Amino acid sequence: MDPKALKIEAARTALGHVEDGMRLGIGTGSTASEFVRLLAAKVAAGMKILGVATSERTAALCAELGVPLSTIDDTPELDLTIDGADEIDPHLGLIKGGGGALLREKIVAAASARMIVIADQSKLVDVLGRFPLPIEVNRFGLRATEIAIAREAGALGVSGPLTLRVTNGQPFVTDGGHLILDASFGRIPDTRALSNALHTVPGVVEHGLFLGMADLAIVAAADGIRTIQAN
Repeated sequence: MDPKALKIEAARTALGHVEDGMRLGIGTGSTASEFVRLLAAKVAAGMKILGVATSERTAALCAELGVPLSTIDDTPELDLTIDGADEIDPHLGLIKGGGGALLREKIVAAASARMIVIADQSKLVDVLGRFPLPIEVNRFGLRATEIAIAREAGALGVSGPLTLRVTNGQPFVTDGGHLILDASFGRIPDTRALSNALHTVPGVVEHGLFLGMADLAIVAAADGIRTIQAN
């Protein structure tokens, strides 16, 4: 199966966890988009849900396909969020933010009673860090923030280039108006310590380590669907 087909299968399996009447967080990214398309078909057939999108891009797709949306302010408590991930470790630690929506994704996930991650098998890793860690930062003091991030990471024995994300020759700007530094740290031996250290840097708005947030991962492979429960 090609990667798109695997994403569709993961999304289809996740849809089986969506119940009529749910308040549903809806993720961002290529796998989440496949979920939205399948969800839209269920809504068209009569399923009643109320969605909260994790990005303007997802909100636009939901509007186009007829998936009803609320906002996180109007619906601050959600039953379930379904979202993708850039990396998944054996304990359901995640790296997210490749699509640039990590802050809103984390807010929505934290507001949800449960979070299900959908992905293809290429996203499974033994230790997080192969995928560059997205760090959402304030525009003001960018260089000072970059230096502070490197210092905090270095104190934990983690180092690597910090690259300002650029799209079409211009700095990528998140839905919240921030910038993203992609940290190519490699394997991160203590993700919790790094998470805590990054949160001490004033210019860091949020980072893409999602720890202790996912309850279930649905992973599609050529030989079928694999589920990973949080332990």
